[in-house]
Amino acid sequence: MNADVPASRELAAIAELAARTTGGRLRTAFRSRPEVDVKTDFHDPVTEHDRAAEETIREVLAEHTPGSVVVGEEGGARGDSSGSGGSGIRWYVDPIDGTANFAVGLPFWCVSIAAVAGDELVAGAVYDPVRDDMFTATLDGATCNGEPLRSRGATHDATAVAASSYPSPRDLADGDRDETLRRFGLMVDAFATVRRPGSAALTLAHIAAGWTDVAYDSSINAWDIAAAMLLVRQAGGTYLPLGGRPGGHDWDAPGYLACVGGFDLAASVMTEVAGLAGAGTRRPGTPS
Repeated sequence: MNADVPASRELAAIAELAARTTGGRLRTAFRSRPEVDVKTDFHDPVTEHDRAAEETIREVLAEHTPGSVVVGEEGGARGDSSGSGGSGIRWYVDPIDGTANFAVGLPFWCVSIAAVAGDELVAGAVYDPVRDDMFTATLDGATCNGEPLRSRGATHDATAVAASSYPSPRDLADGDRDETLRRFGLMVDAFATVRRPGSAALTLAHIAAGWTDVAYDSSINAWDIAAAMLLVRQAGGTYLPLGGRPGGHDWDAPGYLACVGGFDLAASVMTEVAGLAGAGTRRPGTPS
């Protein structure tokens, strides 16, 4: 299936509906200090609310796009993966991006839902239930609560706010620890402020809105960033996938570097921190 602008808008509306359907439950559960389980290790938490919200989202998506495939953080891929008899739509769902924040009561988490038609990312919604902010991306633009987004902000490191989970525990464990910390030090020295917000999708939505200037992450999944990647690009910002396989989709790359439109990335310390000259980096607009 190849989606045109009307189809993209329709899919975005379905994503919005699915995200809002979970909002009331998640707002009620927020700051209730729910019991926390772990998945891969203690750095990777999950709650009953993640699982319940994902099931609700799956039900809404199945109702409105029968036969579509849903790839969720908690439940994996389900649907007509063969494409025969299906809608040709593949959804990427993170029911709570920022579970660690949600679980302890920090108000920086969101619901993220993206739609891929064929090989094209065509729609996305990032919903912040705490502030009731709905960020929406379609093939003809990006909005927040219906108002057009224009990704503009600082132009150089010294006046910019950077948001990053780097270095992650994986960065410290898998690489040269001293080199990893040296690169983090470059960021701290170069930027006006470095923050660690804890939700890639919401951070990228803020890049699209111009509320944060630069974002970097070395270890993410498609459900974390697919919707927000489209938001950034459609708002006029820059999103660079990092470390992806040749010919792979941008949303499948394990890392990213993003910035507001007009930011001088070539002169930024991030070119060294993120290894932009290395293999596996693809500039936006090039074939995926």
